[in-house]
Amino acid sequence: MKQLAEVLRDWEAVIGLEVHAELTTLNTKMFCGCKLSHDDEPNANVCPVCLGMPGALPVPNADAIRAIVKAGLATNCEIQQRSLFYRKHYFYPDMAKNFQTTQGPVAFCMHGRLDLDVRGEGAAERVDDAVDKAPDGSYETSVRILRIHMEEDAAKMVHVGGEEGRIGGASESLIDYNRCGTPLIELVTEPDLRTPEEARLFMEKLRRIYLAIGISDCSLESGSMRCDGNVSLRRRGSTELGTKTEMKNLNSFKSLHDALEYEICRQAEVLETGGTVYQETRHWEPSRRRTVMMRRKETADDYRLFPDPDLAPFDLSRDFVDSVRAELPELPDARATRYAQELGLKQADAEQLAGEPATASFFDEALALAGVGVARAVANVCVNMVPAYPGALPAQAAALARLLAEDALTASQAREVLEAVSATGEDALAYVEAHGLRQSTDAAALQATVDEVLARCTDQVRQYREGNKKVVGFLVGQCMKASRGQGNPKLFNQLLTATLEG
Repeated sequence: MKQLAEVLRDWEAVIGLEVHAELTTLNTKMFCGCKLSHDDEPNANVCPVCLGMPGALPVPNADAIRAIVKAGLATNCEIQQRSLFYRKHYFYPDMAKNFQTTQGPVAFCMHGRLDLDVRGEGAAERVDDAVDKAPDGSYETSVRILRIHMEEDAAKMVHVGGEEGRIGGASESLIDYNRCGTPLIELVTEPDLRTPEEARLFMEKLRRIYLAIGISDCSLESGSMRCDGNVSLRRRGSTELGTKTEMKNLNSFKSLHDALEYEICRQAEVLETGGTVYQETRHWEPSRRRTVMMRRKETADDYRLFPDPDLAPFDLSRDFVDSVRAELPELPDARATRYAQELGLKQADAEQLAGEPATASFFDEALALAGVGVARAVANVCVNMVPAYPGALPAQAAALARLLAEDALTASQAREVLEAVSATGEDALAYVEAHGLRQSTDAAALQATVDEVLARCTDQVRQYREGNKKVVGFLVGQCMKASRGQGNPKLFNQLLTATLEG
């Protein structure tokens, strides 16, 4: 099978995503008052609505409606003032009433957009001229969002038991309806993505937005955020869409990228050997690094969609939408831009700090304690040190940033201090003073040490003056040893060079 780069020279991939996110920050389910928790005993949080009992009537969760409107505003969607719920019929045990309550042609959120900044190795996947690439190969592209609609999640099925050689490997299937009725939003893109890397970046950016606005924990591991990827191929220069396949329930960014990459290469091989690509649903097997066919794709007619007679149409007022808009926090892109422009942070650091709400909050608190004047040092500690020590406190990071900015600690010493104090909650500055770790930046005092080291390291002095500048590293080490680690190595380096050149 050809590699992706080779395939994309001849073929254009047309990719669309369907991203599902459970509204895990709510307290109750979508259409009933049952507790929203998947960790309780199986079937502990159920009622006649969850279990599809005859005559049970659904009542929409107002907080869920606010949440989806918030998601739409954060992704540049047009909020539809009038929309309604439909019944999507299918017969399967995970939905006891035999239909899923979802939305029809007009969803709460329509026609949005997210912009992507594609850099690094992933930018090389795009080989066409439809984007303007910078000298380093990076480019920007815009991905249209068709809709974000609301629906309810299904129950969880657990397959257990089984005998060796038994088909499916299980002897029975158990159903936990605790998850049934969980508020779920689904974002559907237009087929604007052209590479697996663009798809991965879109998913990552959407997750950062959902986390920032607080509507979901977006855990890919537990399935509260998951993605289906649709892909088809067409010859470069053609405008006719090919037959698409769908990869279901991709639960990591890597799986999304790798499944799309494999499927693009598989379809190219099928088409180039005269075969036919069928519209079907496929499953990604990470261990075997391939997709396998699950079933031929259903069509909309198979679901017999019609408006739910038990749920009245929604009429969202402008005042309601404006009130939701006022609740939106600063979004990750805007926060990263502010960090870079106002604080002078490197763009990569700004994006990393702004990407997760907890990380941004930690940085903001540490910055407030340390002062804006040492913002870069605070960012350095938060990006390069804090992630390794989950128990670290903003005050500890702030103290270390100030010491680093004053050249009173080396980076390696700061790591050692953070490792110690993050486990105990001790004040970082007090720890440094108690252990005599603060480095001297008194040039006059350090010059005496430099003179003493040069006086006894005559061989290294001769090598330096004969052109071997690398011996300065050895001499700095000798100065640090002579000062018992109390001298600043950067200043020692400067003093040594000035003395040797004088």
